[in-house]
Amino acid sequence: MQNQEIVKIIENLKGRKNYEEKRAAKLGFASLYDYFEDKISKKEKALEDGQKELETSQAEEQPKAANKSCGCC
Repeated sequence: MQNQEIVKIIENLKGRKNYEEKRAAKLGFASLYDYFEDKISKKEKALEDGQKELETSQAEEQPKAANKSCGCC
């Protein structure tokens, strides 16, 4: 089963299709579909990692503010 999002991306490449096919072949992908599937999965993973990093940084900042006893700092 093919992902419709990837199929739409490939259909909308127009003039960049040859470039993307060469790029996919250079990187060792069997097809343009596989190339975009990998590209999208990497993008999703980067977003997840960014959200986790943001959550951990926010969690670390909250206890620091709670430890202060006076309102002057």
